[in-house]
Amino acid sequence: MNFDEIYVVEDNKTMRLGMVESLRRAEYCVFAFENAVDALKSFAKRPVPLVVTDLKMEPMDGLELMRKIKENTPHTEVIMVSAYGTVEKAVEAMQIGAADFITKPFSPEELRIRVRKVMEKMDQSRAMNLLREENLLLQGDLFAEYESMIGNSPAMRHLFELIDRVARGDSTVLIEGESGTGKELVARAIHRKSPRSDKPFLKLNCASLNENLLESELFGHEKGAFTGAIKQKKGRFELAHGGTFFLDEIGDIPPSLQVKLLRVLQEMEFERVGGEQTISVDVRLIFATHRNLQRLIENGQFREDLFYRLSVFPVKLPALRQRREDIPTLVEHFLAKLAQKRNEPARTISSEGMNLLKDYSWPGNVRELENLMERLAVICADSEIRPSLIAQHLGGVRKASPDHEDYPLDETLYSFEKNMIQAALKRANGVKNRAAKLLGIKTSTLYYKMEKFGLID
Repeated sequence: MNFDEIYVVEDNKTMRLGMVESLRRAEYCVFAFENAVDALKSFAKRPVPLVVTDLKMEPMDGLELMRKIKENTPHTEVIMVSAYGTVEKAVEAMQIGAADFITKPFSPEELRIRVRKVMEKMDQSRAMNLLREENLLLQGDLFAEYESMIGNSPAMRHLFELIDRVARGDSTVLIEGESGTGKELVARAIHRKSPRSDKPFLKLNCASLNENLLESELFGHEKGAFTGAIKQKKGRFELAHGGTFFLDEIGDIPPSLQVKLLRVLQEMEFERVGGEQTISVDVRLIFATHRNLQRLIENGQFREDLFYRLSVFPVKLPALRQRREDIPTLVEHFLAKLAQKRNEPARTISSEGMNLLKDYSWPGNVRELENLMERLAVICADSEIRPSLIAQHLGGVRKASPDHEDYPLDETLYSFEKNMIQAALKRANGVKNRAAKLLGIKTSTLYYKMEKFGLID
């Protein structure tokens, strides 16, 4: 398809010749047809990016022509022309997919201006699509290398550099970050890029088990060590021998097990529960936590000597609100993945909708974003997810995090922002667009924030 080609479909010969001459003077390649049937036959063999067509024609009118063109070539744009221009017809044409609607009579200059604007918009769209494809290709390489971590922000580039650096050796790693930032992905990427990549990668969430079960999972147990121990069981440290062991939520490990874990870090040896044989292992250890370990040390809940042993190489993951420029790429990735899973075209989000997503604080980080995209893709009946739908589902009722005492700043910012919005609304006498100007934000952003804070009646 040549991007400077245009079809002109007009049953009035004088009008048709005038339109063709006007567009050719603007250096477009123009093909003229006196009826929609001939134009459609030609289009099947030679599609073009833009069709300028009269509305009222026989035996097929312009609306039917546009419907048939859009069925097979949805990216072709159509400008509708009519001497019988009414608001109803214009609305119908735009709803079906017309890029513009021109009412006769019009000057040659007006036609050229309208066509040029549509063509420029199409050029921008093609450029964005090319950029999107390049980004997806680049991200595709990163997916394989960095376990599907997505982003090209400075924070993510720095993270990738840290992963490359630490993966070369055997240093113990402590990954710190809020819930939903991708701590396990980082651990897997470190293992994948390390010399141990062909050996086991085992993981264990320390917060998911009680003290006795956790000890058995870590170190194993001998037959008869406790009620229900009907046979010997190897622990994760043994099973991970030669490879990598990832212990998530290390901040939740009980104090009694912290002592035993400290010994493993120092000597790489332990005994199974109920056993006497000392077992030596060669394991790369990676720990992760969303909690403030320094605060836990101050409160006597975490051993300081253990902290220094497990944080030989600390890696701090950025929260999503600290890398907002990555949100469009993440959104496209999640929507494309969902479309592939559901065997349907991928949903899109307008720039206004994307601004709503970029303005949000994302307490649940990337995991929250992915869950929101799935929810919106299921609910939305259209190809584009509208800003109003995003605002309706963004954030929901805010729930206090179980570890909120570790992040008092989050609570403070939440209250401060809510108070600012209430003050602006009061000063603007409830007029939303005036309040938005006072706050320096868009009116659409104000609406979703009002819903987030429960300020909409």
